[in-house]
Order: sequence, then structure tokens, then C-alpha cells
Amino acid sequence: MPFRFKPKSVAVLGAGSWGTTVAIHLYKRKNVVRLWEYFSENVALMNRTHKNPLLEGIAIPREIPISDQLDEIIENVSFIIIAVPSQTVRSLLEKMRGKIPKDVIIVNLSKGIERGTLKRMSEVIHEVLDHPMDNIVTLHGPSHAEEVSREVPTAVVAASTSSESALAVQKLFMSSYFRVYTNSDIVGVEIGGAIKNIIAIASGICDGMNLGDNSKAALITRGLLEITRIGILQGGKEETFAGLSGVGDLIVTCGSKHSRNRYVGEEIGKGRKLKDILAGMSMVAEGVETCQTVHEMVKKHGATMPISEEIYKVLFENKDPRLAVHHLMNRDPVTERHSIPKK
Repeated sequence: MPFRFKPKSVAVLGAGSWGTTVAIHLYKRKNVVRLWEYFSENVALMNRTHKNPLLEGIAIPREIPISDQLDEIIENVSFIIIAVPSQTVRSLLEKMRGKIPKDVIIVNLSKGIERGTLKRMSEVIHEVLDHPMDNIVTLHGPSHAEEVSREVPTAVVAASTSSESALAVQKLFMSSYFRVYTNSDIVGVEIGGAIKNIIAIASGICDGMNLGDNSKAALITRGLLEITRIGILQGGKEETFAGLSGVGDLIVTCGSKHSRNRYVGEEIGKGRKLKDILAGMSMVAEGVETCQTVHEMVKKHGATMPISEEIYKVLFENKDPRLAVHHLMNRDPVTERHSIPKK
């Protein structure tokens, strides 16, 4: 049997739709799973109903303890799964400083770049916890919780500087409906997983403005080039962006009804203001924060990212999306695949 392995003790930190889905998935894989949630009222609700309101029709097994007591959740586990919004990762880790043995494998699910420091999530984990990079794994790819929770066939990638740790996470998650590949390029995987959310906002703007399939195809293709450019500048490998955390994640988040980032863009394309859209959302659209951090990265590295920069202006400088499209379409003519810097 290809999926047999010894059960592990796992702490999942973050009981949003994705964290809850992962906890249920790992429980189905016969692991001992604990789930941490920040808000005590959500803990009480989920323990009472054994459901997460963000996952319609999905039951949380009674055997999964849900608590807001972090120290209890992370005690004596082999794996810690980080499933909170990227801008809250550091504050969560600060509460765990000095409490995590070096041999524990920490799995990052968060897709973003930290505001201010411009660090990737694995870098934040390594810095705050002084945890070995070889025992940090990032799991990214096209994986909407709404579909994984219903056991829709899904493929993702586990990336780490250590092939042993990546393989351990592959074995932990792998199932008949959840396929996991491994990759040594954690830089590229994290950059792809984070920056695709900006292009998803742009894709939603296309939908909100009724621009059509031609526009969206051009946007996704050129958006992938922008992700690849900044990814290579950060030390990622070009081929990584043709994989699951690059083009795969880009396709799903730009076109799916489940995508929060695409939704934000669609509402902007219809004429709504960003602050009003965010005020009405119960979940985090990571691309909004990532757009600000990427704007800082562009200034720092001098990368050519015209789509990302126009989305920044639309979100934070109140630029009319139609004017942004006009400026993108009327840039100087160039060859198709150009100016990808090599380190």
C-alpha cells in the first residue's frame, strides 16, 4: 500500500477554512491532531457544533481537540502546521519562542511576504524560533479548502532545503485524493504562492469590468512572468514557477469562485472601494497586503513588474482600473520573454 506510515502527533495552528481542512485531512490519515484557534468564541462554537462556519457541510471529528491554549496544543508533537494569515505569523511565533524542540518539523501553509522586513514565511519562522531551516517545510499549491474538504483530487508541493523533511511532509499528507510532490526550491515555491495573489486581484478586476477571456489570458501569462522575475531575483529557480506553486496556483486563484483575492478584484472592477470590500469579508485576502510588500520589493530590487505596480496604484492610490488597463496596454513595445535576470 503506497500510503501506509506510522501515525504522528500534529498541531495545526489556525482554524480558518484551510487550517480546519488540513486538521481533518490529517486526522483521516490516522494521525493524532490538535487544532488551535485564536478567538475563544470560535473555539466554543466549533467544540459545540463540531463544524466550522467557513466550511459548509463539513463535520469536524469529535476526536480533534480545539483550543485557544497554545502551549497545550504544541506540547509533544512531531509536526507543527502554521495556517494563519501571513501578517500574523510573527506574533504567533513569538508566543512559541523557546518552546519548540529543534527536531520538530514546522510546516508553513501561509502565503505572503512580511510587511516591513520583506521576509518570506520560512525566513520568519527561522528568525523568530531560531529553528533549523532544514526542519522547515512550505506546503503550497492550487488547494482551495472548499474542495480539499470534499476530497476533490488535488496536487501540491512540499518545499524544503532538506529532502528528508520534504519527504516526511509528503508522507504525512499524501492520500488517494491529495497528491504531494517535493521540491528543494523553497524560495521559489514561497514567492510563487505569495505573489500570485496580486495577479488574482487583477484577474478579478478583469471580471468586474467584463473585459473577457483574451484580457484574462494575457494577464495571467504576463503575470506569471512578473512572478518569475522577482522570484529569480530572490534566489528562486525559473523552473519552479512552471510548477504547482507557480502556474498551478496562479490558474486556480485567478479563475475560482472560491478565491478571496479574485473576489476583491472583481468588486473593485465593479466600482466598489477597497475599504468597503474588506470590511464585509470574514476571511483575509492575502494579496492586498502582499501588493504593498511587493511594491517595496520592486523599489528595492528594481524589478520590472508593471501589472503589480498598476494594481498597487488601484488599491492604494485610488487609480481608476480602466486607466490602469490603458497604461498597461500602451507601454513601449518589447519582445515577448525579456529581462529575466539571472543570479
